[in-house]
Amino acid sequence: MKANQLGEWRRTHYTVEVTPDLSGKEVIIFGWVLDIRDLGGIRFIILQDREGDLQITIPRKKVSPEIVKKAEALQRQYSIGVKGTVQKTKMTPRGVEIIPNEIKVLGVAQHPLPLDVTGRTPSDIDVRLDARVLDLSRQENRAIFRVQHTALEATRRFLSEAGFIEVQTPRIIASATEGGAALFPVNYYDKQAFLAQSPQLYKEQLVIDFEKVFEIGHFFRAEESHTRRHTSEFVSIDIEQAFATSDDVMEVLEELMHFICEVVNDRCKKELKILKHKVQVPEKPFKRFTYDQMIEELKKKGAEVKWGEDIPTPALRTLGKLHPYFYFITHWPKTARAFYIKTKEDNPKLTEGFDLMWRSIELTSGGSRVDSKDTLIEALKEKGLNPDSFRFHLQAFDFGMPPHAGWATGLERLTMMLTGKQNIREVTLFPRDRFRLTP
Repeated sequence: MKANQLGEWRRTHYTVEVTPDLSGKEVIIFGWVLDIRDLGGIRFIILQDREGDLQITIPRKKVSPEIVKKAEALQRQYSIGVKGTVQKTKMTPRGVEIIPNEIKVLGVAQHPLPLDVTGRTPSDIDVRLDARVLDLSRQENRAIFRVQHTALEATRRFLSEAGFIEVQTPRIIASATEGGAALFPVNYYDKQAFLAQSPQLYKEQLVIDFEKVFEIGHFFRAEESHTRRHTSEFVSIDIEQAFATSDDVMEVLEELMHFICEVVNDRCKKELKILKHKVQVPEKPFKRFTYDQMIEELKKKGAEVKWGEDIPTPALRTLGKLHPYFYFITHWPKTARAFYIKTKEDNPKLTEGFDLMWRSIELTSGGSRVDSKDTLIEALKEKGLNPDSFRFHLQAFDFGMPPHAGWATGLERLTMMLTGKQNIREVTLFPRDRFRLTP
């Protein structure tokens, strides 16, 4: 089928704006064919746009033969324009339909489609990701990313109003941000460089200039683990604050999470209904448990974790059942934290580092930072890192580095919490992991 030209047609309404109050008026709507039903003398086209869907009714004896012919040629996922008359009806959930006066086919879809756009026939996650753009047209997926959009908008508003300045730091860097082997090397002219794991060192330096900064951006980790909670490219929400401690930035985090949940609850009622998920607005302050308390609690449940190590996923699941809400794990051992996390003055084996948990999901990691150059050099050496590789970061400590603290939250994990999804790939538009580089 040859596609029509858009010409002078322009949308007058989205589907959600077509209501029984418009009965008798002519409208122009655009979208994609979601479904088709044929009852002999009458044909129904369900048109979907970004706001929802609407029934286009073609009574064969009451519309022109040209419209009948064009309607019979339509298939799922064709993009179309419909100019027609709004009509009240008791036969649709919204009490309205459109009788077309003219139909334009604006884009043709090749059949068979790789998956069922109606969602009635479920597809495996890999099949869906292979045809991701088509998969994202499903109502449930559009709801996920509207929630994510709302959460991002709320985050920027909250942090900006709290006096934080948004910054953008480099993604191509000369040395590892946090050490370790989870780095993607890239050829940078005649040198080797790496994709940034986080904005950590840059945001620390920028507190000298702006005191309170935040960044929302993509970062990269060569994750060997292939789990439901890890991808190789992710969006991180970071803050750093001068003249502050871990307690100060934990309070910022509490307030932000409370605000995000309130905004999503208020503005995403339709999306949450589609997702069949409820977002609980958390009470403040969030409960705080030390690492030692968590290890002891796990021990009582028969889940042994060696002191000084990170808490593994099975143990986190146990904690999630015991604490089905937001909570902090504080005072992590030095061995389990990055080199830039400050140790406690009264116990150098412990740090001022924390994690914010939601049930079993680690949403945020943060803490007070080392603010002494000599101490940071020693910390680098203890982690087996060469201070020479961090000379430009260390140089900033010669320029009056203040006490500072900050944290980083994964947007995708935050979206999992807000939507009830269990796989991080569901809440990532085009996920990247060790097995997937396309589409």
